[in-house]
Amino acid sequence: MKKKTDFLPYALISPLIIFIVLLALTPAAFTTIAAFFKVQPLNPPTHFSGLENFRDILHNANVISSLGNTFIYIIIGVTLSTVLGIYFAVILQRRFVGRSILIAVLILPWALPGVVEGILWTGIWDANTGVLNSVLKSMHLITHYQVFLGQHKFLTILAIEVVQVWQITPLSTILILAVLQNIPDDLYEAATIDGSNGRKSFRYLTLPLIRPGIAIAVVQSIIATLNIFDQPYILNGAASTANSLAMETYAVSFQNLNFGQGYALSLLITLFTLFISVIVAKFIYKKVEY
Repeated sequence: MKKKTDFLPYALISPLIIFIVLLALTPAAFTTIAAFFKVQPLNPPTHFSGLENFRDILHNANVISSLGNTFIYIIIGVTLSTVLGIYFAVILQRRFVGRSILIAVLILPWALPGVVEGILWTGIWDANTGVLNSVLKSMHLITHYQVFLGQHKFLTILAIEVVQVWQITPLSTILILAVLQNIPDDLYEAATIDGSNGRKSFRYLTLPLIRPGIAIAVVQSIIATLNIFDQPYILNGAASTANSLAMETYAVSFQNLNFGQGYALSLLITLFTLFISVIVAKFIYKKVEY
């Protein structure tokens, strides 16, 4: 007798599949196709242009500048969020009074939209009424209020990336903490019996065993940082001092109204994100067996 097909599993996952197809795969396919067309509402008609959009994008000085800025964003953001994620995860691994409340509070920055975070941090970085300037001046560390955003490129990027690190570190912490909690306590007890101290146990036991969590945390940090838009747009406006690739995509598409080049730049960012993520996952991720 033929076995009857159980359609229940397919019915349960069908909403998710439809969601992914409509909101992810369909726009991705449209962007890929449109990247090879000249799409300018003020200069019709739309026609096939081959690789012209890509050539123009790669020769655009603003795009090259935003690419360099994005690399700085990645270095600062990924490094800080990963290191802080490991640090907080190790602290939260041990049970203590108020641990659950602390975890709930820790998730809050990640749950807030980037626009809201940018507005909140405006009150800290503001050159006229910022909290940071007030604190530094009250401590007599500065004689007059400083401008942190818009003047110096690296300082502006650092200030903006601090805001994003504040947002993405909670997710890195939760990802690494989930792996930490799966490590059997017997391994640490055996290491202690063999004469290992806390530092050696962390270096030779904890770090190797949490590599899967670190790999996922790094990949999500790279994806978030490569697509940073809300924080620099809110904090620095349209100034080119700290433009990211995502901001340049917005400028090309909606300010210059050159949607063809905007599609091409979006496609390049997607491919670059995929390439970097695969490389990082390959070198950091390692299957762990207890």
